[in-house]
Order: sequence, then C-alpha cells, then structure tokens
Amino acid sequence: MQEGEGAPVVWLGGFRSDMRATKAEALADWARGAGRAYLRFDYGGHGESEGDFGSFTLSDWLEDALAAIASQCRRPPILVGSSMGGWIALLAARRLFGTPLQPAGLVLIAPAVDFSEELMWAQMPDAIRRTILDEGVWLRPSEYAPEPTPITRALIEDGRRHLMFGGEIKAGCPVHILQGMRDPDVPWRQALKLVEHLSGDPVVLTLIKDGDHRLSTPEDIVRLQSAVAGMATAP
Repeated sequence: MQEGEGAPVVWLGGFRSDMRATKAEALADWARGAGRAYLRFDYGGHGESEGDFGSFTLSDWLEDALAAIASQCRRPPILVGSSMGGWIALLAARRLFGTPLQPAGLVLIAPAVDFSEELMWAQMPDAIRRTILDEGVWLRPSEYAPEPTPITRALIEDGRRHLMFGGEIKAGCPVHILQGMRDPDVPWRQALKLVEHLSGDPVVLTLIKDGDHRLSTPEDIVRLQSAVAGMATAP
C-alpha cells in the first residue's frame, strides 16, 4: 500500500498476471506523482503470493480482493481492473454496494466479464471440454508465459456462480472502459455488451483502434493514467 490522499486506487490484475506488471507499475508511478493512495496485491497463486495457481478459482480471487480492500481502504476506493480484474472489480462493486466502501469509480481495461464461460468454455472444441470434465484440467499453451496455463474444471464450474450477463449489471458508480479493437482475447464487442448491461450507471467507453489485449504501449499507459486521474478528480 502506497500512502497518499484521496480515494485509494486499487489495482486488480488479470488472469495469471501480477502486481509487478507494466500497467500496475505505471499506476504506482502516477500515484506517487499525484500523492494518491494506491493499493496493489497478488491473488492466491499469482506473483508473490503462495499457492498453486491451478488450485484457485474466481471465488478465491474475489475474496482476496475484498479482503485487501477491507483491510487497507479507509474510504471508497477507485477499482482499476485489467482483463479478469475487470470482472472481479464489478463483482466486488456488487458486494460492496451500500456499504461504506462502495467504490467511487471503476476503470476497466479489456474487462473479461464471464470469461470462463463465454471466452473459454463456449469456444472450446469438444475434445478439450472432455479433457477438462474427465481429467479435471487442460493445460492451455500461453502466449504470455513459457509454461502452459492450467484450465481446471473447478475454475469453469465456479465461474458459473458469478456470471453477470444474465441481467442488468449495477456498478453503483461511474465506469470508464478502455478496450483495444485488436484484442484477440477479449473481443471489443464484449465491451459494447458490457456497456449495454451497465444501463443504470454513467459509462465512458474508449475504443483503441489498434489496441491489443495488454494495452501496455506508452500511449496506452497515458490513456490509463488519464482515465484514473479523471476518475480520481471527479466530484
């Protein structure tokens, strides 16, 4: 936790990412320069946290996020969620709605809402589904790490407990979404779908025409820092 003033900015990383990633570090730099409180952490099985990645599910990571917010934040936070972290940010906002820590705003980067079902299970060939059901895990080759990513049956089944696209999604605060249009992992139309479901909240959607999933170029970082700064200075 970096000490500072104002609504604390909370970084919620993506699937198999960590708190030392490019965007998380860039926000730490921004927070230091702005004198803003900033919290980042690693979910169980990620980065510097203990545990085997494949033994955790979305429920575990959501509880990690809520525990970190509850223990470190003294006023309503601004949640910044990247990819899976975007889904976790929305789930956390739903859990915190009506409490003293109801978020002051959300900044979502390529938010992978319902990804375990819509972007994994629904896209998998029958043979891979059968492997997951029969063996409990499928090792998916990763573009971002040398070792494969375990996709477990528990991850898929637990994800179904948290699906959000079945009805209106209520953040209870302003939302700014940053989405690349060349994102191979979270298609940009998923961001449009999310905007439609956030029907009761003020939402800004920024589409980056040549943006990929990571949105970590210098220009992308400036957009992210500006979006967070705008949320932090909003009345």
